[in-house]
Amino acid sequence: MNGRLFESVKRNGFRKWYERQLLSSHAHMVLAFLSMIALVGSMEAQRHAEGLTQAVDVLFVLVCALIGIWALRRYLFLLMRAEETANQATCPDCGDYGRFRPVCERIQAMDVCCRKCSRQWVITTPK
Repeated sequence: MNGRLFESVKRNGFRKWYERQLLSSHAHMVLAFLSMIALVGSMEAQRHAEGLTQAVDVLFVLVCALIGIWALRRYLFLLMRAEETANQATCPDCGDYGRFRPVCERIQAMDVCCRKCSRQWVITTPK
């Protein structure tokens, strides 16, 4: 995961990476919302069904619930990772936000260098 972060920031810059993370996380939030609507619809259909149709509706309820839970977890993970990384993206010396270049990759961290004042610092990334 950190390798993709390092390469993406190196290729596109931090601000583009951050924007893409937020867009991706919010797409997962929309998926979670839609799956909850489908869950409610499946529960309503299951209530009025009989026999084999009721068994299929129960299956739909389970699938919708699993998709919703997965999408919500993914939404929270992407959002928290983006925010935790963004909170460390300000240069300690000059205060310039998000204008750095990645220097080297570490396990769960990356060394970055400010484009304005050339100060180096470490940005840690969540698991």
